[in-house]
Amino acid sequence: MQKLQNPLSVLLVEDNVLNQKLIFLNLSKYGFIIDIANNGQEALDKLEVNTYDLILMDLMMPIMDGLETTVAIRDQEKITKKHMPIIGLTANTYDADRDKCLAYGMDEYMAKPFDLKEFFTNITNLGLIK
Repeated sequence: MQKLQNPLSVLLVEDNVLNQKLIFLNLSKYGFIIDIANNGQEALDKLEVNTYDLILMDLMMPIMDGLETTVAIRDQEKITKKHMPIIGLTANTYDADRDKCLAYGMDEYMAKPFDLKEFFTNITNLGLIK
């Protein structure tokens, strides 16, 4: 894994400050530009004024969880005709959780703790990097 030649902008939607810092530090050193939302509603507000290459979406958050937020984003995409890659993040590692994430419109799913190698594999598979 090496630093990106073309930085990708990531919206990290995560309510846990420790997880925010861990992911922010891990991704920043590889050239990612990170913006943070503390819940799904904040994420939707940020998406109204900013564009991102990728969203990392925690599933369990107050106010608006990751699944609800993903549905709202996908509904908006029906109007904009632009697809935003979303990777779900959860502490649960059950296969049913991955299926649920994909059924709600997420592109991929990762279990916590955040694994940098798995993240790079996912964004490569999504075509965000080569």
